[in-house]
Amino acid sequence: CSNEKLNINSDDLFLDAFDQLFLSENSHTSAVINSSSAAHELPFTGGWFVFFAYELAQQIEPGLKLICENQLLPVAYAARVKQALIFDHKQDKLFFLSEAGIDHASACHSLLHDVQLISESDIVKKSVPDWMSALEEDDDLTFLSSVQRVRDYIIEGDVFQVNLSRQWKTFSKNKNHVDHACSLAQILNHENPAPFSGLASFDFDGSRSTIISSSPERLLKVKDNKLESRPIAGTRPRSKSHIEDMRLLDELHAHPKEQAEHIMLIDLIRNDLGRVCIPGSVVVDELMSNETYAHVHHIVSNVIGKLYADTTPGDVIKAIFPGGTITGCPKVRCMEIIAELEQQSRGAYTGSMGYINRDGSMDLNILIRTMLLEDINEELHKQTSEQFEQRYIEKLSFRAGSGLVFDSIAKKELQETRAKAKGLLRTLQSTD
Repeated sequence: CSNEKLNINSDDLFLDAFDQLFLSENSHTSAVINSSSAAHELPFTGGWFVFFAYELAQQIEPGLKLICENQLLPVAYAARVKQALIFDHKQDKLFFLSEAGIDHASACHSLLHDVQLISESDIVKKSVPDWMSALEEDDDLTFLSSVQRVRDYIIEGDVFQVNLSRQWKTFSKNKNHVDHACSLAQILNHENPAPFSGLASFDFDGSRSTIISSSPERLLKVKDNKLESRPIAGTRPRSKSHIEDMRLLDELHAHPKEQAEHIMLIDLIRNDLGRVCIPGSVVVDELMSNETYAHVHHIVSNVIGKLYADTTPGDVIKAIFPGGTITGCPKVRCMEIIAELEQQSRGAYTGSMGYINRDGSMDLNILIRTMLLEDINEELHKQTSEQFEQRYIEKLSFRAGSGLVFDSIAKKELQETRAKAKGLLRTLQSTD
């Protein structure tokens, strides 16, 4: 990765700035790679790593006021990546990607040296309980009360469905950020493997924040002028008994409430795609499939459309971000209610990260089943010395949510948040 970065943590409009950068570079530079068949099949062909916090939504919807309390994590971030290692798990092959104008041999040697250092280290062998404090979970009664408040909003006609979340957090007295982040990533990948996982670390003024994600959900994908979104809506916990596990899966797929909620959210996603796709091209090419993960069953659909010519990456992201499955319907009013009831910034949770290629193709996840490891800065210590008398200097937090509708049963929705958090919770319970 080069030193070319675009970082916005203010009221500036990140996506507009990114589009200017994207269009400017593409008008002045040559093709990223030659058109070999191997290169053409690679998902990333040179471009940008991007991260969007949930609160980027208020730049997309200027009248929206969200809670922005995390100063260590950027609202949005893009880093230009001119060389990369890409591992194909199906073919068991490692590809080295490098753009024109770079000393390829030197860049490849440097990247492989970094990989060797990681593989030879023992940082992934540490158990999490050695360094964390007791885990704190948001109050049950607060969530149960919020479920009733959402139901009131539904009765009043404000919304049809709201995705409300809860937080878990713990603290560390030992500042060993890189070791802790790598340990968590390795254990989480084992406990809760998922197709849109990721690890990203940000360092500002010596304070580090790391996102550790095992997300099962794709926000959007663009390739060959086709836009795709893969919403997840509908959840049941797994069971150790095969018979009971199959019963839960059948119950999920046949339940009228789950079906109605899923179809409603598909309609929301279709409407989002329709903002940037040619009329008549938006279709559901996969309807209500089952996907089973380590701790939950999900209902998943796939929605595709053909983009208008000259649509920019910023146009696409503005149309879809944040994902409707993690806000509710209608999206803007739901986000207002979420801010009112959660009373916290979501930050990385239900934001997105992924890559954007120089040709405009991209792949972005939704940051669910995601941990955030943060350094606690010295200013916070000074302001809260009594609370931090043991001088905790790292914080680990994560959230899990549930989609609330009129006939939601509050205690079952509470249980669903815990089912979704199970892989994260098991990560913190793992030992050597």
